[in-house]
Amino acid sequence: MESTALLLAATFNAGTVLAIAALGLLINEKAGIVNLGAEGMMLCAALAGFATVVHTGSTALGFVAGMGAGALLAALFGVLVIWLNTNQYATGLALSLFGAGFSAFAGTSYVQHKLPEQVVFAIPVLSDIPFFGAALFRHHPTVYAAVALALGLIWFLYRSRAGLVLRSVGESPESAHALGYPVRRIRLLAVVAGGALCGLAGAYVSTVYTPLWVEGMIAGKGWIALALTTFATWRPARVLLGAYLFGGVTMLQFHLQGMGVQLPSQFLTMLPYLATIVVLVLISRNPTWIRVNMPGSLGKPFHPGT
Repeated sequence: MESTALLLAATFNAGTVLAIAALGLLINEKAGIVNLGAEGMMLCAALAGFATVVHTGSTALGFVAGMGAGALLAALFGVLVIWLNTNQYATGLALSLFGAGFSAFAGTSYVQHKLPEQVVFAIPVLSDIPFFGAALFRHHPTVYAAVALALGLIWFLYRSRAGLVLRSVGESPESAHALGYPVRRIRLLAVVAGGALCGLAGAYVSTVYTPLWVEGMIAGKGWIALALTTFATWRPARVLLGAYLFGGVTMLQFHLQGMGVQLPSQFLTMLPYLATIVVLVLISRNPTWIRVNMPGSLGKPFHPGT
């Protein structure tokens, strides 16, 4: 029972990273923009957050720095693809490569640094409940914030006027423009907001989840977050569930190793990516389902006045 509770707790921690990043990318895609630069943004944000905590000792400031780094890179991406009409896919890949290279170069001096000792969080009374206390009520506040973010995004997208406008821009930017909405500015705001959330996810990795800095420490989580948006058919609640599913697959490898299961470590390491491929293949077997749920203008440029 104790090992199962620890596995569940690790699943929620690992899923939080994917959930926050994927919800940010969901905002982008609801506005019709595909940003393949999530991996690079998360790496730069992880470095920014880690460096900030090293120099200030404040995890909160580390989160702010990570969000700022993610938002800045996303704004650069947004200007390129929304105003200069560069190809979204090529620009996103370039951003991902840039983020990987820049973070490796700039983070060299931080490899040996250690962060201050982490504060242990626990919800009074609830954290003492057998099994459920260890599994659900001893997490960093960011874990609970990810759930609140998903619920808030559901309300925003489907219950608020601003969310309706955002979805209309993603479905038909020409119609939204004809009604007088500033399509390009709305898309840029969505891209920046999505970048800030990817930055928060990256900072969470380097300051809380694994409090250290090493080159390439995001290790493909940005790509899995991208796949999650399709897996969830662009629904926030499904993004959250999918994030925990992939988080569980990620942590299962360590759980199996701890139980003494004799499997090659390379096979266990590739489990999350194998699961991603399998899920995407299964979803792709029903193109109608994807077409019905996918934003109509996803990946398509918009040129006012044409």
